Amino acid sequence: MNERRARIVATGSYLPEKVVENAQLERELGLESGWIKLRTGIVSRRFAKDDQAVSDLALAAGRSALQRVSKSVQEGIGTLILATSTPDHLLPPTAPRIAHELGLKNLAAFDMAVACSGFVYALSVADSLCRTDGKGVMVIAANVLSRRLNSKDVATSVVFADAAGAVLVGLADDASCIMDTELDSDGSGWEHLLIPDGGSRNPFNQLTLAEERHLMQINNGMSVFRYAVESMAETGQRILKRNGLAPSDIDLWIPHQANLRIIESARKRLGFSEAQTYMTLENYGNSSAATIPVTLDQYLQAGNELTGKICLFTTAAAGLTSGALLVRM
Repeated sequence: MNERRARIVATGSYLPEKVVENAQLERELGLESGWIKLRTGIVSRRFAKDDQAVSDLALAAGRSALQRVSKSVQEGIGTLILATSTPDHLLPPTAPRIAHELGLKNLAAFDMAVACSGFVYALSVADSLCRTDGKGVMVIAANVLSRRLNSKDVATSVVFADAAGAVLVGLADDASCIMDTELDSDGSGWEHLLIPDGGSRNPFNQLTLAEERHLMQINNGMSVFRYAVESMAETGQRILKRNGLAPSDIDLWIPHQANLRIIESARKRLGFSEAQTYMTLENYGNSSAATIPVTLDQYLQAGNELTGKICLFTTAAAGLTSGALLVRM
């Protein structure tokens, strides 16, 4: 009996309508014109409307993916995984509600919190689940990071954004498949990028709002930058070597859309050309776990053909966590 393989069956994405241009943030932060693009590569980003929660973004992305498959494929979904750092509530998990709103029945649904690495981690789990029980898996990565930004903090407020991306994983019936995954972590850097209050370590208290400890903080930006570059390069190199592939064998590299300097540094270490690299960072900013599925969907919806081609996704995140995933589309 041949070993089961899983593949990406469909993609989807959703980008909030509200566009926030650099000029607005530069005025608010007292920065020179062009400062943000020079240091991040970002020109604009999307923010959710006041009445939109992460489930609203995730639902829109999930629906766009489901519209691209048959009813029988939809009915064969056995699990929904939501990769997010900004769930609707601390309790309950958000994924079951999304599954319900999508009309999916009799399936497992759970949240996964791995920050910017969430999509690659979730897709790795989806691959394993699909190969184990033969059922489809919906992976949605979504974040509303605009609610967790300190508007006075240049390090975070000019980079992060809101978006949702989705992929549907199913059994492979041809050469297309998720080929391999490489996941890693380094918990020694757990405090470099965090939201201090709101968990069991530091519950919300009378000082949380006054000291803005419910908002994102970067405590060691240089270490975060170095880890992102090195880990994306190293996990990418390991997965290529293990599969007997050279950089030239990769048709498309989609890195986590963190920062242009990080992407360019990792690209050079991996030996990829600009033509092999696809980015949406300039127009959409960094929506954490959502960046890779959004970028993949945008690439496909732009009319680009990927059938039979090999793609590499690499990511790095708070935690610290990182990962790489190879897929033949």
